[in-house]
Parts: sequence; C-alpha cells; structure tokens
Amino acid sequence: MNRQDAKTLALSALGGALEFYDFVIFVFFATVVGALFFPADMPDWLRLVQTFGIFAAGYLARPLGGIVMAHFGDLLGRKRMFMFSILLMSVPTLIMGLLPTYASIGIAAPLLLLLMRVCQGAAIGGEAPGAWVFVTEHVPSRHIGLACGTLSMGLVLGILIGSVVASLLSATFSDQQIHDWAWRLPFIFGGLLGLVTLYLRRYLHETPVFAEMQARKTLAAELPVKKVITEHRGAVVLSMLVTWVLTGAIVVTVLMMPTLLQSPSIGIDRATALNANTIALVFTLIGCVVSGRMGDRFGDGPVFSLFSFGLGVSFIFFFVSVHYTTEYLVPLYALSGFFVGIVGLVPAIAVKSFPAEVRFSGLSFSYNVAYAIFGGATPLALSLALARWSYAPAYYVALLGVLGMLIGIYLIYSGASRGSAESR
Repeated sequence: MNRQDAKTLALSALGGALEFYDFVIFVFFATVVGALFFPADMPDWLRLVQTFGIFAAGYLARPLGGIVMAHFGDLLGRKRMFMFSILLMSVPTLIMGLLPTYASIGIAAPLLLLLMRVCQGAAIGGEAPGAWVFVTEHVPSRHIGLACGTLSMGLVLGILIGSVVASLLSATFSDQQIHDWAWRLPFIFGGLLGLVTLYLRRYLHETPVFAEMQARKTLAAELPVKKVITEHRGAVVLSMLVTWVLTGAIVVTVLMMPTLLQSPSIGIDRATALNANTIALVFTLIGCVVSGRMGDRFGDGPVFSLFSFGLGVSFIFFFVSVHYTTEYLVPLYALSGFFVGIVGLVPAIAVKSFPAEVRFSGLSFSYNVAYAIFGGATPLALSLALARWSYAPAYYVALLGVLGMLIGIYLIYSGASRGSAESR
C-alpha cells in the first residue's frame, strides 16, 4: 500500500472507532440506563429485558439506514455517505447524554431514548459496510484481508474505548454519582468526538473504483438492491451467514459479557468485569489484524475455520469456568477475545462476493439484515434463555463456531477461499 492508501485506511479506521464507540457505549451503562429510564417498581429482569430491547432497536434500524445510504453510495459516491453516517451518529449520541430521565418526564424518557437509538442504528447501518467498501476500493486486491482486518480493528477499538471509559468512570466516581449524573459524560464525549471525526473525513477522496465507474458510466442502471436480490442471491446468503458468526463474536463475547459477569449467577463486581473486558478487547484488536493478514496469505476458508473453532472452544472454557472461579477469568477471556478477531475476516469474505457496481448495496443489505435479525434478537433471546439455562451463551457461541467451520470448508472447496473482489 502506498502512502495515500495508508492515510485513507488510518482516517477510516479512526472514524469507525469513534462511531462504534458512540453506538456501543449504551450497553456498558445498560444497568444504570435501565434504572433511570424505566419505572422504579419494575422487576429487575423486566427492566433488563426492556433496556436490551432499546439496545436491539438500534440493530433493527440498521437495514433501512444501510440500504438507503448504500443506494446513494452506489449511485452518487462512497465519500458522501461516509460523511453523512458520522453526522447521523454524533448528534443522537450527544442528545442521549442530555435527555431527562423517567423521574422528570415519565414515559417520554424511554420513548426519546428509543428514537435516538433508532437514529444511531440507521447511521451504523451505513458506516460499517461503507467503510469496508471505501477502503477495499482504495487498496491493492492482495491486501484486502489486511485492510479489512485493520478497519475492523478500528471498529473494535471503538468498543475498547467504550470499555475503558466505563472503567475510568467506575474508578473515578461512586455508584451514586454515576447514577445521578456521571453516566451522561460518555455520551456527551462521544457526540463531540463524532463531530471532530466528521471534520477529519473532509480530507478523504472518492474511491478510484467508483470514480472509474462514474467516468465510464457503468453505475447500476436500476435500483442497486433489486439487482443484488435478483442476481446475487448466493453472495447474499454467504455474507449473511458470516455476519451471523460475527454477531455472536461481538454481541455475546464482547458487548453482553460485562453485564452477564455481574449477574447474580456469576457475581463478579463491575470494576473487575470491565477490566477483564478491556483486556479481552486488546487481544481482539490483535486478532483482527492477524486473521485478515492470514486470510491474504493462506486463503479465507482455512483461516475462517481455524478462528471459528478457536472461538467456540475458548468461549466454552471461559464461560463455564467463571461460574466456579475467577482465577482464570483474564487469561481465558483474553484467549476468547483473540479469536473474536474473526470479525476482521468477515468483511473481506463479503466484499469479495459482490461486483463493484452493486458492492455497497450488496454488502450493506446482507450485513445489516443479518445483524438486525441475529444481533438484535440475541440479547433478548439470551436474557430469557438464561432464566432456564445458565450456560446458554456458551451453547450459542459454540453453535456459531460449528457454523463458521462449515462456512470455511465451503470456501475452501468452492474455490472462493482466495477470491478477490470483482470488477476492481
């Protein structure tokens, strides 16, 4: 990669990190938000389910936002939508930090929170696919895996920043102070940083691939998503399946774990849970780049199978062990975190599945619909399943590990393991 490619990748990864921070900071304060935005006499389990329901609403809004932004991204340019997505994320995040609570305005509080979450979901629906397409159309095809891995590392870095901020707040303020006012700081901080990101993205250039298609007048003549559904069903199915694996890795292993570790069945204190999550995320950053680079070197299929197996096995050992002892909490969580790095390989597989004229729409449709279904339903489903099966999260991640291995085998034997993006 030349200097301009590296600059594009760095600015895209930084922007993605800040935007993902805005999107996920909600989950790190789910317990506090639930107590403030719902009636005080509501049962704890119902409050948690409703809080995760608002969290899930962000995922349910992703397909619409992603499809709309991808449509204009395929017709008008990648950069414009890349800029708009960060604006649509930053403003709602800032507003969330300023919202009055249930004690002040009653039922309007959770409804406004829900509205802001929907706006965030629409923004993130265009951000991740847009970033992957934007970057892969800038770098040489032999570096697609590394580029996607590095960009995914940036997105995970946003989650890590959220975890670090949550840990710092826990260390700096008392539980009562966080409950009273300090919980607002991460949202205000994220909204302001998002506006800084918007300014930085002014220096990015339109992708050479889109500029060439525009010059040759080879842009999609019809609705891009219609062409995706009618002519690229196989690519859609493959992209949705790898996204399903990604949701298990991120939603369960990373986002839900701090809350699950604090549940009565495990009983780990908030500070310890957040610190362990932070360490696991550091290893996820490493895993993203490693998986992407290995995909370029050895092919996507073998590496996807390897990381899927590692994710399933390591998470079972981790989640079962914390029910009995915290002695191995950090090393086992760190190992699971490394294999969560499989998310660095997912966009490389999906991007290579679609031709350039519908790449943004194809990736956005597949990724966001799958994430809305699997990512949005997972917190609610597991919250309910935990009432009957204490190891439900481990069973679920193990199932996705098996699915990932099967996908890897398919990629190997279909000849897609070393595929490169068409029509570059």
